[in-house]
Amino acid sequence: MKLLTTLDALLMGVVRPLLILFGLSIAALMVIGIVARAVLGVPVFGLEEVMLFAVMWFYMLGAALASRDRSHLSADFLGVVTSNPRVLRVGALAVTVISLTMALVFVNWSWALLSWGLEKGQVTPVFGLPWWISQASLFAAALLFVAYLLRDLVQALRGRRTGRGDPAAEEI
Repeated sequence: MKLLTTLDALLMGVVRPLLILFGLSIAALMVIGIVARAVLGVPVFGLEEVMLFAVMWFYMLGAALASRDRSHLSADFLGVVTSNPRVLRVGALAVTVISLTMALVFVNWSWALLSWGLEKGQVTPVFGLPWWISQASLFAAALLFVAYLLRDLVQALRGRRTGRGDPAAEEI
């Protein structure tokens, strides 16, 4: 488990700065586009292409971070209707298994999309950037979803709560 914790810390050491970089880049590109069109009356060709790539990676890495921190949206009504630890544990297991199944489907779909993009070699119209760069963000996020859902499944099987915002589970 120590190795996984170390790998996770290293991964977050890369993901968090990338999220900051992408977020600031998207904001700067939007400002540049607005000022160029509204103030200078000159469109900036290719700006949307670059912004699309940054937005895709920003959203997908952000979703993976939310999965890691368990801060994604959820409709957890089971805790409202019961406080029975056994029912809560079964509910957590069911939710995790369903989510993991969907994440595996997402891995399969995103890999098919990425491999298709690599095979076709399509590029953006202005800068000629390969489309697979943005498609790779879906595959990377899907792999991270599976990894963190496997962690949640192991913890649910051990009887630990997978609480929101706390990667370290607490005992039920």
